[in-house]
Amino acid sequence: MTRPKKWEWLDHMNELKELERILGYEFKNRELLLTALTHRSYANENRGAGAVCNERLEFLGDSILGMSVARYLYKEFPNMPEGEMTRLRAELVCERSLFEASKKIRLGDFIRLGKGEESGNGRSRPSILADAVEAIIAALYLDGGKDHVHAFILKFILSSLDEKNKLRDYKTALQELIQRKSGNQLSYNIISESGPDHCKQFEAEVLLNGARIGVGSGKSKKEAEQEAAKNALSDLDNEA
Repeated sequence: MTRPKKWEWLDHMNELKELERILGYEFKNRELLLTALTHRSYANENRGAGAVCNERLEFLGDSILGMSVARYLYKEFPNMPEGEMTRLRAELVCERSLFEASKKIRLGDFIRLGKGEESGNGRSRPSILADAVEAIIAALYLDGGKDHVHAFILKFILSSLDEKNKLRDYKTALQELIQRKSGNQLSYNIISESGPDHCKQFEAEVLLNGARIGVGSGKSKKEAEQEAAKNALSDLDNEA
């Protein structure tokens, strides 16, 4: 005999409260959170108990995440070229990034899996956990609105956007852009060096087919070259 649905709430109440504590948000409708945690393998094995898988929430969460990250990049980096924003957004919303976010909230402890996925190490499978992160984003949006969603994304996903990610590899980005037309060649020169040994300042230029297209400075030769490439990308983007 199938147990009444209320017993399932009792089974999962403590787990849901613990996850809410980690998320920093208490759901008004905890059924949304429970659905976000339900993999299709569990739903298929528990249809009689009314279990619903998280795939529809995942679909919605994917769009919400993409928009939120795009808006953040647009507002926080007003001089970043469109191509670089696209690259960085893709890095932030990819499976690897979402899997890292899932570990921050211990999602593997709370996900509901069918017996096969459970025995197959589904609790640590990146694809399952990344999808569940998107489902939680949708559940937060539906239950609490955009402010709570943004707080989650900022804390658990955008927090990985450190200085290295902000600067990205502008030299690679510039090289990829230039290579769209055959015959183009890039080169870099250090044009000045100043300051004491413990606080050097370098200035670099980047040349396209021998003509200067960008100049940048930094505390190392590599940083100066990256800044030169960044400025070249910005100028080329504005000319496009």
